[in-house]
Amino acid sequence: MTSAIPAPQPVPSGASEILHVAGYDPAINSLYSPAIRVAPAARLVFISGLTGAPVYHDHPHVPEVFDAVPLDIAGQVTNLFANLDLALAAAGAQRSDVVNLIRFFTNVAEDQDTVNRVQGEWFGDHIPTSTTVEVKRLATDPRLRLEIQAVAAIPA
Repeated sequence: MTSAIPAPQPVPSGASEILHVAGYDPAINSLYSPAIRVAPAARLVFISGLTGAPVYHDHPHVPEVFDAVPLDIAGQVTNLFANLDLALAAAGAQRSDVVNLIRFFTNVAEDQDTVNRVQGEWFGDHIPTSTTVEVKRLATDPRLRLEIQAVAAIPA
């Protein structure tokens, strides 16, 4: 384990840099960074909570719209990250521009390992800041097991 504070690691776009604290050990498989500093000229993009369901759906919710959503967490998280790709593309952002995730699980113990694996594959070498919370249920449909809200930083 290292006791010195490592130098900041810039993300490819240059809109932010990953910060580590004393004790950082790259051998530890961690899916979050302790801090990310956004460049002064960067623009922030706030992405609403996404699930494995279609991004656009009726309100009040129509249960039949969600019948095609996979019931398993692997299918739901795969759909969710495809939806996040769409939101990032609309903002002119890339996966490496994501600086923060807030993850809402309905069952952390059952689903977190699968979500962590898919998330790690989706981000590759980039690791945003992240918070994980377990909730009783998601507002969209009771069959949904995960919702993720994101923030990205892109060059001005």
